[in-house]
Amino acid sequence: MPLLRLLIKLIPWIIVLVAGIFLWRMVKEYFSESEEKKEPEVVVNFNTVLTSVEDLGKMELVRYNFKDVVEYEKNVSRWVPNSKVVLIVSGEAVGCVDFTKITQADIQFQGDTLVQIAIPEPEICYYKVDHSKSKVFSKENTYFQDADLVQESYKYAEQNVKKAALNSGILRQTKVNAEKILKPILEEVTGRQVVLVPQRRIQNPKLPPKR
Repeated sequence: MPLLRLLIKLIPWIIVLVAGIFLWRMVKEYFSESEEKKEPEVVVNFNTVLTSVEDLGKMELVRYNFKDVVEYEKNVSRWVPNSKVVLIVSGEAVGCVDFTKITQADIQFQGDTLVQIAIPEPEICYYKVDHSKSKVFSKENTYFQDADLVQESYKYAEQNVKKAALNSGILRQTKVNAEKILKPILEEVTGRQVVLVPQRRIQNPKLPPKR
């Protein structure tokens, strides 16, 4: 009888203990699953502002790459030696045709099989020095004006890239590539034979200044 009474007294405590263990396991599993499934929160704030819209009508047809050694010498004073900067320069120039200059009058249909298109004269879209592939080789007598002289040297080198591209016939090659690339595309689009001719504009003569 004393044993039975003891068991009767312990039953509530056993139930509480078992319930506590069960609840502890449930809570543990819930939090462990939440930690595994939960991904780090990422907050991105952005504010994009459209500043301008440009019509892109220039078709790049050829790129000339240049590598050169440029010596830039500046006369500072008759009393001191000239400043000199030597650059190893990489640059590029791109030839293109600006299709925004084509008007309806430049497109002439001749019969059912031929279309004549007057295209603008080729031009240099841009020319630049690739600073990532260029470097200053040497500096002499800079007289504490290193940064200014290097900047002037790169400007001179950039103009030299344009000059070298023109001397190398970039405009002529652009014209050849326009014929080679554009003609098949236009013939495919129109279903006609395409003849490309230079665009000619009649400019009004300049009036003499009023007296």
